[in-house]
Amino acid sequence: MTQTLPSSSARVGEFLKKMQTARGRLMFALDATMSREWAWDASVKLQADMFAEAAKLGGLEMQLVWYRGLDECKASHWTIDARALATAMSGIKCVAGLTQIGRLLTHARREHERQKVNAVIFVGDAVEEKPHELYDLAGGLGVPVFLFQEGNDATVEKIFAQLARLTNGAHLKFAPGSLHELGELLRAVAVFSVGGTAALADLRTNAAHKLLGQLK
Repeated sequence: MTQTLPSSSARVGEFLKKMQTARGRLMFALDATMSREWAWDASVKLQADMFAEAAKLGGLEMQLVWYRGLDECKASHWTIDARALATAMSGIKCVAGLTQIGRLLTHARREHERQKVNAVIFVGDAVEEKPHELYDLAGGLGVPVFLFQEGNDATVEKIFAQLARLTNGAHLKFAPGSLHELGELLRAVAVFSVGGTAALADLRTNAAHKLLGQLK
């Protein structure tokens, strides 16, 4: 019995489809309001390093999203080019304004509906929206959100922790002197975006252990 083999173009199409399905997608969201200006330069360098490390993993698309001012919330294109993301981030300057976490969550839901997003990283230090409105947006999001909190505001901590629970993500705090730890945590989330909890467990770092402790 003979079997008809798929054409060359069909095989290429199947291969590309598999690659697209396997590729992880990581959304990196930033609060770029004035309260973060004091740590912005160090954070930009750190996050650029994270992009570069994430790119080394292969199979990871990234998108940069940020808000600032009174009504500015923008997103880059999805890309595997870490240098392009770092360049885009270096051009962002902090501008006084209010938090727009709700817009970030709405954007994440919309992107996830188009094509699966494996994880969202958010770095911020404040919440000026009504918590219950954010909880409604986070419920059923379908994407784990990893919230990295600058500072020690107890109200922010409570809200971030609840958003992490609602999205099956994680909430972690960091101080000005712990930028190295933040970098390791960001890289651990990048690994999770590509390979899930199994890849995170294989990483066997303190950062990976911290994240796994919240994800289980």
